[in-house]
Amino acid sequence: MYSFFKKKFIIPVVASAFLFIGTSFKDDFFEIAKQIEIFTTLFKELNRNYVDETNPGELMDKAIKGMLANLDPYTVYFNEQDVVRFKINNTGEYTGIGALLTRKEDKLIVKEPYKDFPADKAGLKAGDEIIQVGDVLLSDFKDEASQLFKGTKNTKIDVKYIRQGKVNTTQIILDEVEIKSVPFFAKIDDKTGYIVLSHFNKKASLETKEALEQLKKEGAERIILDLRDNPGGLLNEAVNICNLFVPKNEIIVTTKSKIEKHNSTYKTTKDPVDTEIPLIILVNGRSASASEIVAGALQDLDRAVVVGSRSFGKGLVQRPVDLTFGTQLKVTISRYYTPSGRCIQALDYSRKDKNGMAIKTEEKNFNAFKTRKGRTVYDGGGIQPDVELEEAKSSPITDALIKNDGIFNYVTSYYYKNPDLGNRIPTVTDADYSDFKQFLKVQKFSFDTETELALKNTLAVAKKEKLDESIQAEYQQLLAALQKSENALLDKNQKEIKNLMVDEIIKRYQYQEGLYQYYTKNNPEIKRAITILNNNTEYKSILKI
Repeated sequence: MYSFFKKKFIIPVVASAFLFIGTSFKDDFFEIAKQIEIFTTLFKELNRNYVDETNPGELMDKAIKGMLANLDPYTVYFNEQDVVRFKINNTGEYTGIGALLTRKEDKLIVKEPYKDFPADKAGLKAGDEIIQVGDVLLSDFKDEASQLFKGTKNTKIDVKYIRQGKVNTTQIILDEVEIKSVPFFAKIDDKTGYIVLSHFNKKASLETKEALEQLKKEGAERIILDLRDNPGGLLNEAVNICNLFVPKNEIIVTTKSKIEKHNSTYKTTKDPVDTEIPLIILVNGRSASASEIVAGALQDLDRAVVVGSRSFGKGLVQRPVDLTFGTQLKVTISRYYTPSGRCIQALDYSRKDKNGMAIKTEEKNFNAFKTRKGRTVYDGGGIQPDVELEEAKSSPITDALIKNDGIFNYVTSYYYKNPDLGNRIPTVTDADYSDFKQFLKVQKFSFDTETELALKNTLAVAKKEKLDESIQAEYQQLLAALQKSENALLDKNQKEIKNLMVDEIIKRYQYQEGLYQYYTKNNPEIKRAITILNNNTEYKSILKI
């Protein structure tokens, strides 16, 4: 089963030359054999002759990591320990704490506890900084931190964490944790059903089908399927979800590779739930891979109107390949294509810019394709919605605030200053926004724009060459100008940032469910979708039906 996860594993990777045993391997046999012999000889002589003791395993890991760095970020190597860890995480009874965590230096940051799961029951909240799990200090633990929370059901784990500068302790009792692919669905007016699909795990199509059938029982006559922020998952689940809305034997996606056996065509195989119900799919710049298969296929088949902003653009397929000594390679083997023939891959990893970054396909180089009814659609840059909304797009300054936790950290502070908000809808006032900007300034928040990083790198090089004192005045001038520009962008994108602040605040008090309930009445993409569905003539004209 192929995986379409966009998640990037930063793990070193082994000499994969042995794996490419298709036609190209035969054609290049001499060159491959030659390079393997050169590398083998070098590796042996290096370890035998180097002045200090070497660690062959670490050297090989770094060598492989360097080799694969020139390919795409989805082709990764798992050493023996990684493979064992992966199997532990993905087999048997799954237990856990039911929270989204992220590692930051010597702490684990709770990004989101899920309602009524172990972390929530233990009193952990978003923004808590876990510094010790059992007897293990995070500062001393360099492996995958999630391993510290593994165990059988009812295992008790003591946790020490920092909240608002104060050290606290609690105890988490492990339980079975199954995070739903469909965390929310509901009727949002007399006729409209709304389904949130957050990722494509093995139950994604089952949960989506159950939600669709329940909404139809409740009287829903049209559906909004929300794929925003969905990073993808299992290909077959994407096919099965499309099958809910289209008949048997429809081609949903094809994969094409230089190796014949990796070429596949995936068709629907079951009876659909409803081939006529009006359908709108919501996407944004963080909708990727399997999400793009669903949106792209149903767009190509003129079965759904796609609304929002251009999707991420991941058109690559990976599969795991077992290597020797219990190691494994997850390797990109093919590209996938929607029914019209589009590959929506946005980044060309075979071409890099001067900074070593993959080059994005320019819109002028996109190729045109036709949907079943003759509408024009394009490849090369994700799924372009039939109805693009400016408010659905994110600005670079907003992306930086999300990536570097500017909004998240401010809302953590806001939450403890406003403990009584409860289920009320928050309002971010101009005073709150000024406070937010001051918070960023006091925290010396780094936007990490390309300009900012280049400026910091220049100073670092100047310090190394002992030139920093002579350019300090100019550096400060440039830094001040940059900060002024960033402040102007904060003001320019104030509405977008305020909306994201409101979203994060609601999650702190009302969890995911509260946020989705808020969306059903206030989200502009959902409002636009309802407007289209209310106007049958507009809906049909978009799809040319």
